[in-house]
Amino acid sequence: MIAIEIREPGEPDVLVSAERPTPAPGAGDVLIRVAAAGVNRPDVFQRRGRYPPPPGASDIPGLEVSGVIDALGPGVSAWRVGEAVCALVTGGGYAEYCVAPAPQCLPVPRGMDVVTAAAIPETYFTVWTNVFQRGRLQPGESILVHGGSSGIGTTAIQLAKARGSRVFATAGSAQKCAACEGLGAEHAINYRDADFVAVIRDMTGGRGVDVILDMVGGEYFARNIDALAVEGRLVEIATLQGVKAELNIQTIMQRRLTITGSTLRARPVADKAAIAVELRQHVWPLLESGAVKPIVHATFPLRHAAEAHRMMESSAHIGKLLLVT
Repeated sequence: MIAIEIREPGEPDVLVSAERPTPAPGAGDVLIRVAAAGVNRPDVFQRRGRYPPPPGASDIPGLEVSGVIDALGPGVSAWRVGEAVCALVTGGGYAEYCVAPAPQCLPVPRGMDVVTAAAIPETYFTVWTNVFQRGRLQPGESILVHGGSSGIGTTAIQLAKARGSRVFATAGSAQKCAACEGLGAEHAINYRDADFVAVIRDMTGGRGVDVILDMVGGEYFARNIDALAVEGRLVEIATLQGVKAELNIQTIMQRRLTITGSTLRARPVADKAAIAVELRQHVWPLLESGAVKPIVHATFPLRHAAEAHRMMESSAHIGKLLLVT
């Protein structure tokens, strides 16, 4: 098979196509003939040498795929050869074939083409576990989504809106803010022009929001605390602007705030399987009805992975980037 290798840590051109043996599914796994693979920010970090695969994972980048099941490993009875699926994986997605744990596979939603389905797993698994499990966002509550035009952001805005919450977002241009509002954000704040803390206070009558989904870190941390309501929850999922921040512990105590966060890639299959079950129950009906949808900005041939990474790092896109085999 053709796969994309990281020749050495560096710029996008270190992504090169190479021939690799087609992998064989192990016990509990399926082999997927890949139709498309999602491109995500962690792939960029891995390419730069800052995010190594967890033990036992493929060195090939790519954390989500869609395609058709080509073979079943021992013990797999929930799937059949020929079924169209999308899957969350710990690596190996940038290839013509990819092994995935069977419990991390989900059917391509009815009415959706198989390529588009590759834009689902990484963002929907991430948003579900962080916004609704850890952040405990409820209908009628409010949420601020940072990076609202990203793959994570466009997913979080839609799901929160569809489940009855009031949604705010931040983005870095008027075009991106308009896209966020088109997906269901009540108001999108251009962080280059306005202080999101002041805007949120104004929009909520001084109350603040119940949940903040943050991928920025660094100096956003203290500002996020200021934008939370009493009993608010701050959920950290990335640290694009730094891993350290100062914290006023008394503010946490006085306003009964919760600070949480998670990473997904290294969690055990059982954890991801439990998320998949909840997605099938609560989110797949929304995808199949069209109430929410993955936002695909552009697709690239698999061999053009470097071009996709250049677009990812330019932050010019809105939604997801996909590699198509």
